[in-house]
Amino acid sequence: MEAETSAPAVEFVHRFPADRQSVRPARLLALGVLGSWGIRQGSRAAWQAAQIVGELAANAVQHARIPGCDFELRLILSRGILRIEVSDPRSVRHPRLRLPDPDAESGRGLVVVEFFSSAWGVAPRAIGKTVWAELPVRPD
Repeated sequence: MEAETSAPAVEFVHRFPADRQSVRPARLLALGVLGSWGIRQGSRAAWQAAQIVGELAANAVQHARIPGCDFELRLILSRGILRIEVSDPRSVRHPRLRLPDPDAESGRGLVVVEFFSSAWGVAPRAIGKTVWAELPVRPD
């Protein structure tokens, strides 16, 4: 009987200034990292991951911004599961999934995260919180 082997987990962490101009670079950097891990930029998994990163980063900037503080993006790939984490210093407001009014111009971020991820949630930190989402992926 052979021992089961699996690829070791890989992890990437980067901090961004908590302003609107950081959302796009966070999304693009995540795509680059995923590409280096074998998840092709044009693939469905990469596109879904980019949507999740964009929504979580936008939420951190819009709802949890504290002047002078950053948000942190962490990507972890282990056993075919990509875990996306966005941490911010605000612990007062924990995101909840709710359906926005059809005429609302915002409020759909977590609906997008719920749709694309296999699981998501919020974890408290010593300072602030981490909103995370998991997505099954296969390297191309």
